[in-house]
Amino acid sequence: MLLITGMGIFDMNSKEILLAHGSGGKASCQLIDKYLLPGLDNAFIRQMDDSVRLPVDGGTILFTTDSYVVDPPFFPGGDIGMLAVNGTVNDLSVCGGKPLYLSLSLILEEGFPLEHFEAVIKSVSESAKEAGVKVVTGDTKVVGRGSVDKIFINTAGIGSLNPEVCFSPGRISPGDAVILSGTIGDHGIAVMLEREGLDMKSDIISDTAPLNKMVSKMMSEADSVRFMRDPTRGGVATTLNEISSRAGLGILVREESVPVNPGVAAASEILGLDPLYIANEGKLIAIVDRNRSDKILDIIREDRYGREAAIIGHVTRDFPGKVVLKTKTGGRRMLEMLTGDQLPRIC
Repeated sequence: MLLITGMGIFDMNSKEILLAHGSGGKASCQLIDKYLLPGLDNAFIRQMDDSVRLPVDGGTILFTTDSYVVDPPFFPGGDIGMLAVNGTVNDLSVCGGKPLYLSLSLILEEGFPLEHFEAVIKSVSESAKEAGVKVVTGDTKVVGRGSVDKIFINTAGIGSLNPEVCFSPGRISPGDAVILSGTIGDHGIAVMLEREGLDMKSDIISDTAPLNKMVSKMMSEADSVRFMRDPTRGGVATTLNEISSRAGLGILVREESVPVNPGVAAASEILGLDPLYIANEGKLIAIVDRNRSDKILDIIREDRYGREAAIIGHVTRDFPGKVVLKTKTGGRRMLEMLTGDQLPRIC
């Protein structure tokens, strides 16, 4: 059966791995639920967060891993090395952790220019320094031409966890505010324009950035923060769907409140894309107590990476497990999880 939506076409009965299985949307969930979880099931993997909480010697650490295959590896505003560090740091941060240590594993294609390799490693070093983390171990493999596309990176990260921090979808309540830390779609559009060689006279650059210092400041209001995620693959709409599904509550988003860079909005319109489904690499979504939402918003806006943060909606008992967009014209439409793959290989 072909599932056809405004977000793409996905063959629900495919017997092969499709690009859509890596989109972070419905196809990815199907792959995880049908194949990965049944084979690997345990109490830790069932946490299903950006990082897993692990007990170690009477305390708790956070552990995460991710792989980066962005095409092209260099794009306006960053490169695959910066992306790998920031993405891992952010996965630890939005779970309430303090990122400490990273691993770095590289898979290189024969023929990859050494000057490009040097540039990636320099970017890794500078990004780690900005985030205040150390790269402490790693691995390097080289494969034949055509066996991999230029350079792929895998990282793992370890962070400490404050025992007083407890972010969980189960803490989300009706009336809670939904905060987005800045403009959406910058990364996905920047990568796509570079990959396709499209010159739209635009200054769009990737938003890749470390969010751990922003989150650290937010911890002064930790009791009022219910849950956080970074809306990477699948964008804001898909991430909100994941949150609403796990919380068993609805989320109403006000379209007029969602910050979008004018260049991203224009490029999306020309390309037939919806910014709500485009990947971000330096943004977070926080579900917070509505009574403290203005204070938390001020804290985020004080950070250099959160100056355009906004409250974009709220949690509701209506339409449990669903996300609804209140449009600028006053209508409403359902925001479903991404189906298919709008922008392949953006991380």
